[in-house]
Amino acid sequence: MKRLTIFLFLCMALFACNENEERIFPKLEPPGSVLSYVFQQGGDGYSCFRIPAIIMTKSGTLLAFAEGRKDGCGDEGDIDLVMKRSTDTGRTWSKLSVVWSDAVNTCGNPVPVVDRVTGKIALLMTWNKGDDAIGTINAGTSKDTRRIYLTSSTNDGVSWETVKEITTDVKKPGWGWYATGPCHGIQMLAGGNAGRMIAPCDYIEVGAGRRGNSHVIYSDDAGATWKLGGVVPQVAGINPNESTVAELPGGKLLLNMRVGANENLRMSSTSEDGGITWSVPYNEVQMIDPVCQGSLLSATIAGTHRVFFSNPAATTRKNMTIKMSTDQGVKWDKKNIVFEGPAGYSDLVQLSDTHVGLLYEAGVAKYTNGIAFKSVAIVNIK
Repeated sequence: MKRLTIFLFLCMALFACNENEERIFPKLEPPGSVLSYVFQQGGDGYSCFRIPAIIMTKSGTLLAFAEGRKDGCGDEGDIDLVMKRSTDTGRTWSKLSVVWSDAVNTCGNPVPVVDRVTGKIALLMTWNKGDDAIGTINAGTSKDTRRIYLTSSTNDGVSWETVKEITTDVKKPGWGWYATGPCHGIQMLAGGNAGRMIAPCDYIEVGAGRRGNSHVIYSDDAGATWKLGGVVPQVAGINPNESTVAELPGGKLLLNMRVGANENLRMSSTSEDGGITWSVPYNEVQMIDPVCQGSLLSATIAGTHRVFFSNPAATTRKNMTIKMSTDQGVKWDKKNIVFEGPAGYSDLVQLSDTHVGLLYEAGVAKYTNGIAFKSVAIVNIK
C-alpha cells in the first residue's frame, strides 16, 4: 500500500510538472515536409515566436528576425528581438542569437534595411514596459509609452551596435501605440530621392478611440538618423495600421496597409515625393485579408519589374499566399498558395532572378506554432 501511495504521488507530481511545462513551453509540432521552421514554438528557451522580418545582406546572407516571447504568444510581456542567419539561401540556419533584450520589457517589431553601397544594416525596433498593456498606452494611463529604437550591423548581423532611442525624431507627442513595420524596409533606387531609406510604420492617438493611421519614417544618411515622413490622409471611419512599402519604377512609392472594419480588404496609398506626402488611400479589391499584416516586395526579374505581395488570403488567418503584379500593382492576377493551413504574419525577400523567399507564421494546429521559411520559384506564381 505504501509503495502504491508513493507511486500515485509521483505520477500526480509528474502530471503537474508536465502540465505546467506544456503551458509555458508547449510541445513542439512534429517536424514534417509541409513546414520548414526557422523558429518553432517552445524552442530555444521561448514559449512562442512571432512577427517575422527578413532581408538579404549585400554579401548574400539571409537574416531572419522575430520576437521571442517568453511567457506565451501575447503581444505584451517579456519579449526579446531575436535572429538567425543563413549563408545557403535558407536551406540551413544558424543558432538563435538575441539582438536586443531588456529584462522583462517588450523589444520587437523589427524593420531591417540594407544600405546597398556599404552593406551596413539598419534595424528599427520598438519598446514598451512589459507590464504596460496596449489599452493603457493608448489611453495615456500607462507607466511609460511606446518608444522607437535603432541599432546597426556592419558584419552581416554577426554583431549589433548598442541600441539608441529615436522616439522624439519620429513620433508625435499625441501618439500612444506605435509600430515599426513589422517587415523589411527599403532603400530607394530611382528619382530625386535615390538612396533614401523608407520604413513603414503606424500609430494610434492617445485617448482617441483607437484612431490612428499608417505613415513612414525615412533616412537620407544610410540609416544613421531618421525623420518622420508623411501620414496617409484620413478617411472617415477607416484606420489603416500595419503597413508595408515598395518602390515602383521611377521612384514612386506604394504603401499597402492592414485595415480594420473594411470588409476584409486591404488599402493602398502612393507617394511621388519619397514618402513626404501620400495619396488618399484606396481599396485593394483583389486583396482579401483577415485583418492581418502583409508584405510587399519590389524586384527586377531578368530586367523586368515585378511586385510581390504576401498575406493570409482569406477572411480568417489561413491560406498563406504570394501574389504577383506585372503592371506596378494595378492587377494581382498571379498567385501561389504557399500553405493552406493556419497562417499569419509574413515577409518577402528576393533570393535570385528565379526565386523569392517567404518567412511566415504558420502551423498545422495554429498559426503561432512557428515561423517557417520557403523558397518559391517565380515561374510557379501564375
